Amino acid sequence: QVRLVESGGGSVQAGASLTLSCKFSGRPFEDYTIGWLRRAPGKERDVVASASRVADKFFFQDSVKGRFSIFRHNANNTVDLQMNSLKPEDTAVYFCAATRSIGGITEYEYTYWGQGTQVTVSS
Repeated sequence: QVRLVESGGGSVQAGASLTLSCKFSGRPFEDYTIGWLRRAPGKERDVVASASRVADKFFFQDSVKGRFSIFRHNANNTVDLQMNSLKPEDTAVYFCAATRSIGGITEYEYTYWGQGTQVTVSS
């Protein structure tokens, strides 16, 4: 069974940086696209970024392009979300998730989920 464990959330001031890390286990890592999704207060959960199981294929939500980066580390089955220039509107619970699909750009593609980690950005 796939298991995903997030770490790295916290509370920061606007403009700061945070890196979230997702540790994958249970199945061959190379078979899964890993995504970071978030649920902001009062909003639907959406995909922030994904790192495809196909090499060098990435997705970023428009609101984070240029600020967030995603790194897939095949050697230790982890995917990091580096978040720079954080804004109050980035405040959300962030989830790591896994899918066999190539794109991973919609919530509905994901089969396996981590427990979530809170990110709070104050102005």
